[in-house]
Amino acid sequence: MSIASLVTQQNVSDSEWAIRCELAALYRVIDNLRMTDLVYTHLSARVPDEPNCFLINQWGELFDEVTASSLVKMDLDGNVIGEQGAFNSAGFTIHSACYMAREDVNCAVHLHTKASIAVASVRCGLLPLSQHSLYVVDDLAYHDYEGPAVDLDERENLGRDLADKNNLLLRNHGLLSVGRSIPEAFRNAYYLEQSCAIQVAAQSLGDELILLSDDIVENMGKTKRERFRTADDTGQLEWDALVRQLDRQGADYKR
Repeated sequence: MSIASLVTQQNVSDSEWAIRCELAALYRVIDNLRMTDLVYTHLSARVPDEPNCFLINQWGELFDEVTASSLVKMDLDGNVIGEQGAFNSAGFTIHSACYMAREDVNCAVHLHTKASIAVASVRCGLLPLSQHSLYVVDDLAYHDYEGPAVDLDERENLGRDLADKNNLLLRNHGLLSVGRSIPEAFRNAYYLEQSCAIQVAAQSLGDELILLSDDIVENMGKTKRERFRTADDTGQLEWDALVRQLDRQGADYKR
């Protein structure tokens, strides 16, 4: 199977092309961080001037192959818009559920990392164990495993579980993080993944865990809500640094 470039900057709006470039950069960033699972996970972004459409990678693309022009544009009914391109059916189910349930969501990140699957597979879930966990533990819900997410009926349950949270641990499956922007969704996913990895490492030591107090979790959660959840630039500082790194590496995500 060959992956083709499907669109050019000239045949989409300026706002769509900008989001295509930013989403392609997200795929490259996730690849650099080694948070991929061959061709079986997916990241998406809502098209700014077409809120009922979103962009996602072609079926079969590795994350380091994704470019602005290779992304597939879909509507919430599962139709490919404009160009041809195969897509992951589970990806459509998961990502369309996010955009149907939350008008404020403009990016969704779904990953199958070892750490997130491990923590999603234990009854206690994510514990308030690390400073990293304080960024996500009060903004986290759980979604029970219903199979490989190819049944569109699962969208209703996904949307319900994501109703007032920006992070989901999909039981026995992985993680799902959303945001109002690509930088915010990345930040949520990064801290969720790091929190899971820290927990797995700590639990492997076999000693008694030292959990953060309820007061600290509550106060940090309140501080975070006041500082980040109403800010339009959440995650932007980190994101800009990561994009500069891609550009230094000569990554071709903008083509």
